[in-house]
Amino acid sequence: MDNSYQEWKKLAKKEIRQEELDSLFWDTPEGIRIKPLYTAQDLSELTYTDTMPGLFPYIRGPRATMYVNKPWTIRQYAGFSTAEESNVFYKKNLEMGQKGLSVAFDLATHRGYDSDHERVMGDVGKAGVAIDSVEDMKILFSGIPLDKMSVSMTMNGAVLPVLAAFIVAAEEQGVAVEQLSGTIQNDVLKEFMVRNTYIYPPQTSMRIVGDIIAYTAKNMPRFNSISISGYHMYEAGADSVHELAFTIADGLEYVKEALSRGLAVDDFAPRLSFFFAIGMNFYMEIAKLRAARLLWAEMMAQFEPKNPQSSMLRTHCQTSGWSLTEQDPYNNLIRTTVEAMAAVLGGTQSLHTNAMDEAIALPSENSSRWARNTQIILQEEAQICRVVDPFGGSYFMESLTHSLAHEARKVILEMQNLGGMAKAIELGIPKMCIEKCAAERQARIDSGKDTIVGVNRYQVDKEDEIETLEVDNSRVREQQIQRLQAIRKSRSEADVKEALNAITQAVKDNQGNLLDLAVKAMRLRATVGEVSEAIALVCGRYEAKNNLISGVYAKGFLGDQEFMDIKQSVCDFNQIHGRNPRIYIAKMGQDGHDRGAKIVATGFSDLGFDVDIGPLFQTPEEVAQMALEADVHAIGVSSLAAGHKTLVPRLIECLNALGASEILVFVGGVIPRSDYEFLRQKGVASIFGPGTPVIQCAKEVLKLIEAKGKD
Repeated sequence: MDNSYQEWKKLAKKEIRQEELDSLFWDTPEGIRIKPLYTAQDLSELTYTDTMPGLFPYIRGPRATMYVNKPWTIRQYAGFSTAEESNVFYKKNLEMGQKGLSVAFDLATHRGYDSDHERVMGDVGKAGVAIDSVEDMKILFSGIPLDKMSVSMTMNGAVLPVLAAFIVAAEEQGVAVEQLSGTIQNDVLKEFMVRNTYIYPPQTSMRIVGDIIAYTAKNMPRFNSISISGYHMYEAGADSVHELAFTIADGLEYVKEALSRGLAVDDFAPRLSFFFAIGMNFYMEIAKLRAARLLWAEMMAQFEPKNPQSSMLRTHCQTSGWSLTEQDPYNNLIRTTVEAMAAVLGGTQSLHTNAMDEAIALPSENSSRWARNTQIILQEEAQICRVVDPFGGSYFMESLTHSLAHEARKVILEMQNLGGMAKAIELGIPKMCIEKCAAERQARIDSGKDTIVGVNRYQVDKEDEIETLEVDNSRVREQQIQRLQAIRKSRSEADVKEALNAITQAVKDNQGNLLDLAVKAMRLRATVGEVSEAIALVCGRYEAKNNLISGVYAKGFLGDQEFMDIKQSVCDFNQIHGRNPRIYIAKMGQDGHDRGAKIVATGFSDLGFDVDIGPLFQTPEEVAQMALEADVHAIGVSSLAAGHKTLVPRLIECLNALGASEILVFVGGVIPRSDYEFLRQKGVASIFGPGTPVIQCAKEVLKLIEAKGKD
């Protein structure tokens, strides 16, 4: 083998110069060294390089025959507007080849607010379906047999009333609880790191997780009690090592929580599932799924399971939403195809492919069809399903799988040395790691070190106009309020109050099973908001601290002239005005995705701006007041959940009412170009779509602030 390798090097040197050959060795963002060629020698010191599918440690897949026997499940994460409209959409998708349902709830539901609550006026029905009660859930699944259909629900904060409403809706459809199959996400630890749709403090949240695991282990043998999610970590900026390590570490924390309830590991572990993102690093994503199965099997060994399924990592995957671009958007069809292939070659059990227009709006009917057909074509035209783990035994893939697992083990050990993942999250360490990765990645893109086709290279002169979907938020909210009023009139208020009091008392006493009590309350037509509030009466709503990392973005621009020029302009501003330009970064509504807001804050800070970051979930009134008190020149609003047409105009109205019309408002995020003129007419100074370099934003905002000062 060594002789053959030397012969290859001789041939390679005839084709390219030595310095070019040396440049073919490179380091991934995870710090893993990649060579241009791998041989059997690279596997000589590794363990588990000659394994079989379905056998420990399951690197090649949790089932022996994988897709040869049964293809992965095609899912479409969908839900928007009302339960009626989502139901029609689901039925149509099922007719077109979708095999399982994945429900997207709106942000009001995620955060445990009823649609009539004052804090969710811009969120109802926007980024998912509005669910306030059992009646909504019954409509959502009308005509869909829940004893035959696997249903996945992405829900964490309001997981108790939502899962309870699903159970009761099934009962009233004639389906017993033990017949239900599917998954509830129920992964609250990652919410405190990245997605932020938590409601309660960590201790109460972990109790809820444990109660759901215990209830489903006893009553729902076909249902996955938790989907341990790395997806949102990746979307928030984590590299593959940290996504993998933190996800496995979260899983271990949930296992320990269930064991502390007196459950045997084999009572619940076979129904634990995972959820990973699939990005554009093709080989790394394949290796990530293989390494995840290896790590989980290794980690579960300490609990001495007797059932092999307790050690098998089964996962759902979703192609990356963050990798989608507003610029030259049809490229997104290709990106999603590449990512989908990585997911299935890595051995996922189910898959959702994102629609090509999700960088700018909710998926249209056409884009949803193309996304779904991507999977159908892979299953039925590409012959991918005819071979089990085609990458098994690959010198490169086996080496990369083990390298990734090795790096992830080091991070997992760090978390364990801190006292486990829950303790590490309390200290804010995982969140800071992810934010650092995100800032580094953005700097590589903005500086041109990483290529994004259509964004920083190969740009088109004229962008294609594409069809987008828009939800009439006010119409949906009005309909939901009418339904809530009807439910409250028809139910027994005394019975509902008694059921809600029982939940509150159970939280106080740390007794009983909260899911069981929530089911009883939802049968009586309690609402999602009422059950959520019954718990919050004891522990309150959790408020996270906002920290700003500094210096990370700037490191990506060492020696960059444009970066230095902007910094100098900020210094010049200070010399003229006696202070730095000051901005307030705001997240309004119930959207907790703060990657964009944090990156903008970090980038502006590194360029010399004074930056204040507001807390999550603010109302326009709160943002206006805090910005005025902070004496800022401008407010930057990060919008990812389609609430910009409601919340941003309201913010400008509030500023005017406070006599602060001199404060500029700029907006960034997922905003269709068709909405730009509307926002400008309402008084927005500038709009920055997805993929806009932070230094470009900073240059434009500084220019606007300077111009405002001259008026």
